[in-house]
Amino acid sequence: MNDPAHATARPLSEQKRKNADFLTIFRKPVTKYALTVIGILAVITAAVFIYSNHPINVQVATIERNVPIRVFGLGTTEARILSNIGFEVGATLTELRADHGDRVSEGQVLARLSTGEQDAKVGKARAALLVAEVNIAKSAANVEKARAVFTQKQETNRRKQTLAGRDVVSQQAAEEAIRDEAVAKADVTVAESEVESAKAQLTDARAQLQYEETMLRHRTLVAPFDAVVIERHKELGSVIKAGDPIFTLIAVGSYWGLAYVDEARAGFIEEGQPVEARLRSRPLESFTGRVVRIGLESDRLTEERRVYLRGENPPARVYLGEQVEFLITVAKLDKALLVPSAAVHGYDGRQGTVWTVEHGRLERRLVQFRHRTEDSRLEIVDGLPANARVVTRLENGLREGRAARATEAIPK
Repeated sequence: MNDPAHATARPLSEQKRKNADFLTIFRKPVTKYALTVIGILAVITAAVFIYSNHPINVQVATIERNVPIRVFGLGTTEARILSNIGFEVGATLTELRADHGDRVSEGQVLARLSTGEQDAKVGKARAALLVAEVNIAKSAANVEKARAVFTQKQETNRRKQTLAGRDVVSQQAAEEAIRDEAVAKADVTVAESEVESAKAQLTDARAQLQYEETMLRHRTLVAPFDAVVIERHKELGSVIKAGDPIFTLIAVGSYWGLAYVDEARAGFIEEGQPVEARLRSRPLESFTGRVVRIGLESDRLTEERRVYLRGENPPARVYLGEQVEFLITVAKLDKALLVPSAAVHGYDGRQGTVWTVEHGRLERRLVQFRHRTEDSRLEIVDGLPANARVVTRLENGLREGRAARATEAIPK
């Protein structure tokens, strides 16, 4: 027979043994370390969850007023009117009256060539003109003489024809009178033609003299306009050819700037817009001006547009080819919402995606842009719902739907 008391004691002993075995297993190092890692991971997971879901602080854009939109262009100082002048004929350079840096007036003599040969040609042409004038007088006298002889022959013929009708003179004498009158008339025609020929010779002589005098004047080089001498290319005694440059001149007051502007920024540039310029040699000073011309052809290699600008207060002395930085004011916004381009994803020149704070939560919006400031901020013109605030600086942990606290960025 089984003893009830003994039966009750055995299950209790088995339970104690199992508990002892569990404690033994728990005291093993591997199990202890595993449980410790699990605990640490659980704590980390909880911390990450709490951190990633607590409200994040973000900076948001504010409305700015009277914002100038300026386009940057890098270029050089140039001259609108620049001429390389020289002689139209070739000879030896005998006189120079200007040098580098001189300011000259319109019509001022700058240089001369040797004139000995041309002086002789002018003298010959003047003599030919005198001969032609004498021939005119001589041919006119011949005309008068021929007309007088013709009148005499005509009267003689009339009388002889009358006398021949009365049989006072012979028929032969009458016929000779007719012939003499015809010859005299022909002489008048010849004399008159000689007058016309003499007039033509006179015109030719005058033209030849004018040509030789013009060629003589071509041996004197004068300033075509009020100018500054940029360079003198020849020295005394040089034998030059026709067309060789002697001086390089720029017209006084014709300085202007040539700016190269990225095509992506040049669309809003128009004539008359104000410009601020800074010369490389004078970085502490700024000069103002206006856009006066926009090139109709862009550079196909650099994808830049040429913009010409005229200064309103240029320095006393300008150096051609000096590097200049230009800022062209293309617009002034009464009020604008601006976001840095670094905070825009997928910007294609017209639109892009930005982060917004809406009702305390982060969202992403596709918005439209228009102007771009010189510090790479973009003007948002469309795509934002009412009361949406645009994030201006990307932070770690941005996620749609996450709670966010907006802090207004300080306007620049």
